[in-house]
Amino acid sequence: MTRPNILIFMVDQLNGTLFPDGPAEWLHAPNLKKLAARSTRFANSYTASPLCAPGRASFMSGLLPSRTRVYDNAAEFTADIPTYAHHLRRAGYQTCLSGKMHFVGPDQLHGFEERLTTDIYPADFGWTPDYRKPGERIDWWYHNMGSVTGAGVAEISNQLEYDDEVAFQATQKLYDLARGKDTRPWCLTVSFTHPHDPYVARRKYWDLYEDCDHLLPQVPAMDYADHDPHAQRIFDANDWRSFDITDDDIRRSRRAYFANISYLDDKIGEVMAALEATRQEAILLFVSDHGDMLGERGLWFKMCFYEGSARVPLMISAPGMAPGLVTDPVSTIDICPTLCDLAGVSMEDIAPWTTGESLVPLGQGAKRESPVAMEYAAEASYAPLVCLRYGKWKYTRCALDPDQLFDLDADPHELTNLADHPDHQGTVTTLRAKAEARWDLAAFDAQVRESQARRWVVYEALRKGGYYPWDFQPLKQASERFMRNHMDLNTLEESQRFPRGE
Repeated sequence: MTRPNILIFMVDQLNGTLFPDGPAEWLHAPNLKKLAARSTRFANSYTASPLCAPGRASFMSGLLPSRTRVYDNAAEFTADIPTYAHHLRRAGYQTCLSGKMHFVGPDQLHGFEERLTTDIYPADFGWTPDYRKPGERIDWWYHNMGSVTGAGVAEISNQLEYDDEVAFQATQKLYDLARGKDTRPWCLTVSFTHPHDPYVARRKYWDLYEDCDHLLPQVPAMDYADHDPHAQRIFDANDWRSFDITDDDIRRSRRAYFANISYLDDKIGEVMAALEATRQEAILLFVSDHGDMLGERGLWFKMCFYEGSARVPLMISAPGMAPGLVTDPVSTIDICPTLCDLAGVSMEDIAPWTTGESLVPLGQGAKRESPVAMEYAAEASYAPLVCLRYGKWKYTRCALDPDQLFDLDADPHELTNLADHPDHQGTVTTLRAKAEARWDLAAFDAQVRESQARRWVVYEALRKGGYYPWDFQPLKQASERFMRNHMDLNTLEESQRFPRGE
């Protein structure tokens, strides 16, 4: 069979509520709007875990963090867990990554045959939380509110430099693929770090939102005492007491965030232009690893199951999936089986141990009945939190906290916890039973604590004496680039040109 090429765009910390049916009308995102028009659009798509490394490992493998054991941003993603890159490569694809995937551990490929850039974040165990020390802030790597108070304009930053390179390398790879030296189908993953904080944007994009009507959140900041216990832990972890957040800080942060969506739109447009100019066809997928609260309720960044943090955009343009809006809740763990389904690749060998479901039937009019599950066991938590999105309901459990139940149809901002309401005890009982059938919270907690304790020992040991980091070093073979003396110049110039003869 002829297998389709696949082009995946992943972004970082993009709030899915801004994509109710593709990008919100007021966002300056012409390329994403063009993609949306040809895509199956999933309005209620959720991350498996609202943090970078856990969310990305789940996206790649189709497994929740309790199965990948990637609980936080410093937990190893082990090399024996198959990812969509493994499944596709095994079936004959060339698999390539340009950009971020936040792999922790010595395996920095996880099925990718080629990686064009290094990662933006460290690959070691240095960012390990410690449940043995509840309330401890690890100051040198924990988020703080400086991203908000420092928001503004810059023409270059750490993250802009990175994403410029991601787009450039992806574009060059598409040109190289067009030359046809490798006849295998390809899967290229292009993974950006924006619009992740710090909230810093180029003037060109900042100016697009000067008169934006959305620079203040719909739900303003609440008093600390009015927040649920986990939200209070997030405030403490983010060192909120050390900062005085003004409305101007909020406006500038949100303006820069929206500006960086437009920056990403331009970068995605560059890659798409190369695809079209080289006359290549591909399935297209656009997704984020998790969202950003953007000041709603006073919360920023992620680390919770509220919609701004946990809901992500997801759009798929593929033959056999009709353009249009799907409102059934789905998960990023569904992407791995979806890609395999679209490529005609079997996951049968590991089927008993997979949890994601193919989304292809939903793009053909089917309905989704099973609940969507989420987990969180990283910084700002003192014990694992779990969540089910089931129809209109969102139900959250943690051994330390009261249950939460929200009716998202009636209460989209999640302001009224119905878990103790007498009229909803049947729903609570049903969802609690579903959660207990899926999770043993005591065993989950013990797994996380064991992992953290082991990593603290290993990290401290490996940083003494000789240091051999796991950070990925992109391979560039200078002797195989451009013109060298083992090449025939005439053949080289002809083979490197595409299209030929025009």
